[in-house]
Amino acid sequence: MECTRIELMPAVHLTCVQTDKFKTGCLSINLLRQLNAKEASKNALIPRVLCRGCTQYPDMHSLSAVFNSLYDMSVTPYIRKKGETHCIGLYSDFPDSAYIPEKDILKRAVEMLCQLLIDPVTRRGLLLSEYVLSEREKLCDDIRSKLNDKREYAISRLLESMCADEAYGIGRLGTLEEAAKINAVSLTKYYRKILAESPIEIFYCGTQNIDTVSRYFISALSALPRVLDPSQLLSTEVITEVGDVRCFEDEMDIAQGKLVLGFRLGSIMRAPNHAAIMVFNTIYGSGVNSKLFLNVREKLSLCYYVGSVIEEQKGIMIVSSGIDVKKYDQAKDEILTQLDNCKKGEFSADELSMAKRTVISSICAMMDSSSGLENYYLGQITQGLNFSPEELQMMVQAVTKEQVVSVAESIQLDSIYFLHNVKEAGQ
Repeated sequence: MECTRIELMPAVHLTCVQTDKFKTGCLSINLLRQLNAKEASKNALIPRVLCRGCTQYPDMHSLSAVFNSLYDMSVTPYIRKKGETHCIGLYSDFPDSAYIPEKDILKRAVEMLCQLLIDPVTRRGLLLSEYVLSEREKLCDDIRSKLNDKREYAISRLLESMCADEAYGIGRLGTLEEAAKINAVSLTKYYRKILAESPIEIFYCGTQNIDTVSRYFISALSALPRVLDPSQLLSTEVITEVGDVRCFEDEMDIAQGKLVLGFRLGSIMRAPNHAAIMVFNTIYGSGVNSKLFLNVREKLSLCYYVGSVIEEQKGIMIVSSGIDVKKYDQAKDEILTQLDNCKKGEFSADELSMAKRTVISSICAMMDSSSGLENYYLGQITQGLNFSPEELQMMVQAVTKEQVVSVAESIQLDSIYFLHNVKEAGQ
């Protein structure tokens, strides 16, 4: 597996992973934007509208026909947050030319993806109003649907509150209020602006070499406007110090309380040890062998579920749990106790070894899919990093107990969010 990254044109980069590991190839094109409350919903809507049709194939029927002719090629809108960078674009997979008679399928797939990106179907110079309004309603429905998953809703509310003065508090899909304002005129104007201004990251994974892939993209993107705005610098604010712990809560008709704790990774983020952070998280709260699962859930039965996730680019750790409201104090205290135990180095050599194996296994699983590799390398780019999955595995294997303790010692509790039943308020 060989990975190469080159610049195709100003602020347009191609990352090519050449491998014969997969029978399907994949392509993605991502426009990178600084997260902004006024733009987030437009960002989320644009790839959805672009997937509705281009000038040559103006509707879903004609798109479906051409995709079928390309051995069931698919194109999906992607909207992701990487730190405080909003990554919006299109993802495609298709059979690799090494396994089918159609040897120019990559060229045709590149052309299709680029047509959808830069040549959308329009009427009198505007994106089709019926497409914009239809996809806007679906976007609004998706934003509303966050309420249906109380676990994810509680995490999003914690982040909104904890990062209220930071771009990271903005949701991936934006807000219902901003989404409802969008129309064909405003979205067309914004689309043209970001197409010209935004850094663009292209990814390919398959058997073809970078010279071939780059030649296809340079040709297909020949009409891409480039009017780069030097003020469009992508960055993520990382806060390393916290003040008093802040508490937030909501009431809702639910059967199970949702307790979410937000931490800052702290001073370790000034020179982060990426592998040690991953190993720490596995020991502390990620997976069935973690301290949170084995102690807080299994041994003490304080939670229905509990686990930790780290957004390293932002320097944040989230511990999410479902609890009986009456066990709020016990659950919160034990979650913090298990963190203190990690700070004291109270984990065995076997726990450290098992955590390393778990992390390495997750990296291997990621490498077993082209979409996993695409997401990995996009994360590397937005973080300004440059190590391969194989190198990351070696870094993980070299992590010491002292390094894990150093990560734990740096972590500070910032905010607590509690979602509980209205009837149980005050209990």
